[in-house]
Amino acid sequence: MLFADDAGYSDFGFQPDTAEDMRSLTPHIDSIAAEGAAFRAFYMSACVCSPSRAGLMTGRYQQRFGHEKNIPPGYMKGGMDLAEATLADRLGEAGYETALVGKWHLGYPDPYHPNERGFDWFMGCLQGSRPYLEMEEPTPHRVLLRDRTPTPEGGYVTDRFGDAAVEFIEKEREEPFFLFVSFTAPHGPLQPRPGDVELPELASIEKKRRRNYAGLVKAMDDNVGKVLAALDRAGVAGETLVLFTNDNGGQTQTAAVNLPLRGRKGQLYEGGIRVPAALRWPGVVAPGTVIEAPAISLDLTPTFLAAAGSAPEPGAKLDGVDLTAALRGDASGPLAERSLFWRRSGSAGPIAARRGRWKLLLNDRSESPELFDLVADVSESSDVAAEHPAVVAELMAELRAYEAGLMEPLWP
Repeated sequence: MLFADDAGYSDFGFQPDTAEDMRSLTPHIDSIAAEGAAFRAFYMSACVCSPSRAGLMTGRYQQRFGHEKNIPPGYMKGGMDLAEATLADRLGEAGYETALVGKWHLGYPDPYHPNERGFDWFMGCLQGSRPYLEMEEPTPHRVLLRDRTPTPEGGYVTDRFGDAAVEFIEKEREEPFFLFVSFTAPHGPLQPRPGDVELPELASIEKKRRRNYAGLVKAMDDNVGKVLAALDRAGVAGETLVLFTNDNGGQTQTAAVNLPLRGRKGQLYEGGIRVPAALRWPGVVAPGTVIEAPAISLDLTPTFLAAAGSAPEPGAKLDGVDLTAALRGDASGPLAERSLFWRRSGSAGPIAARRGRWKLLLNDRSESPELFDLVADVSESSDVAAEHPAVVAELMAELRAYEAGLMEPLWP
């Protein structure tokens, strides 16, 4: 599982509306879509980093256990609920060796450390971001750890993550493996790899901020290439499911581009929650597959467990569905007409639902909800709530039922 951070919806070559200046910068990531499936409406369960990871790791709406806001730097009172099983826990029980490389952002105290949450091996940082270049005095949550041991500073961080992922793949093992490569790129700070911005494909980008952002994306793609090449060398590429996606909508304030979507990271418009996603699964997914139906990160736990020949433990109460049938080309499954939900900042904050073509959004609880037809208007430019009162009433009832099962956020 290859995971970007704050990347723009349009900043990858396999997307239908690729930004022109990024069209040739992501060949390795694009190859995953070409050799497998590209999702056109893939969502994260949150519009910011830490909650989206909590949903991804548990397969459950993270608001059910109070993980609704980003964990603040240095917060030592908790993290992702210890009662929640993680994807790594579940795959470990299914006989998989598990590793996390890169960003964690799901808790700083020792009980919340990746090694305590199902990952046999960890190389990365606990905090939500850090510089890509060497830090003079790295703090405990920003230093790169090997399990719990700090490593010396030195080297470009995205390259170090790629090298660590390759190291894990090339390790001799008897068990199958689950590797989560959680890049910090292209999250700020905008520190491209030294020398990259002088390359022709980057030097031609006029605006410095966009050029530096593109450098972060290029370095990530280079390291995705390293990972894919390592799978080839290890002789396991043909039996390995590979997913690429992003943790939330692109952060336009650091030069990401989400067009034609409206909004950005931190918002419940499509630009804050819809993300690029591609999945390669040899022998299961036909090359060039396109999945139009909405899917969400919560679906990955049941899908990966099915791929591993396993199943959720009794009473797991997962919120996602197994995508295998859709990936095989069966369009008759439950994806198109189920409802998906989002909430940010507790019971007084924004809330949204999508079912089929309809998206209901309540940005301000004191105002009337907006309704968008995402098939006709993916840019959410025209509120059609007045024209479809029955749809509004149905989705509002579903939102009330969803919200009844949530907690208030556990930290500020």
